[in-house]
Amino acid sequence: MNRKDFLKTSSILGAASLLPSNSVFANNIAENGMDKLTDADGNFAMQPLPFSENFLEPFMDQETVHLHYTFHHGGAVKGANKDLQMIRKTLDENAVETVDYWTKKLAFHLSSHVLHTIFWTNLGNKKTDPAGELLKRIEKDFGSYDKLKLLLAKTSKDVDGNGWGILGYQPYTDKLTVMGCENHEKLTQWGVIPLLVIDVWEHAYYLKFRNRRAEFVDNLFQIINWDNAAQRLEVACRLTR
Repeated sequence: MNRKDFLKTSSILGAASLLPSNSVFANNIAENGMDKLTDADGNFAMQPLPFSENFLEPFMDQETVHLHYTFHHGGAVKGANKDLQMIRKTLDENAVETVDYWTKKLAFHLSSHVLHTIFWTNLGNKKTDPAGELLKRIEKDFGSYDKLKLLLAKTSKDVDGNGWGILGYQPYTDKLTVMGCENHEKLTQWGVIPLLVIDVWEHAYYLKFRNRRAEFVDNLFQIINWDNAAQRLEVACRLTR
């Protein structure tokens, strides 16, 4: 297997740590390109922001968006590419005693790339509310939209250390679920397809909100793009039924 084929294959295997085998990401790439994780050579790559850096103000300031996207999301992408290179190097040199280290690093960096890619599309610059099928499922699985907001906000605020609050679709039960994810890769539920993610790493809010994570989360609900979450639910249900 040459390097190009190896990187393409490894990209798919790495993403499988978070997504089901029929890959909602793959379908989104085919339909609208919003979740493309790699370039033409199979290297991990970032998509351009779907808006200008000042688009989310005043809820998320331009400097935070720039640093977050360029250095934190960008750093994860660079890290994932290095991890793949080092895994290949250890195999070429038969130095398999170090593979465990690099596969763990890949799980961390690639999960960051996946979740950040979703995060940027989950945001807008105006307040929206869930509607249609998404709202019906929210009311069925959580009782009401207000109850979901309370659960998702509290889960996000209470993540230990750094991490994410996630609203996802669980195809095994055909239900929506909320979970708190430590760092990028811990405390996940296998098979859950992320629909909406809330980044509660300090880099997401520290410039504007200092240490006030709870205030940041509450403000973020003013710019959540629920239409994007609904689109992700539609794709997930279509592919997993």
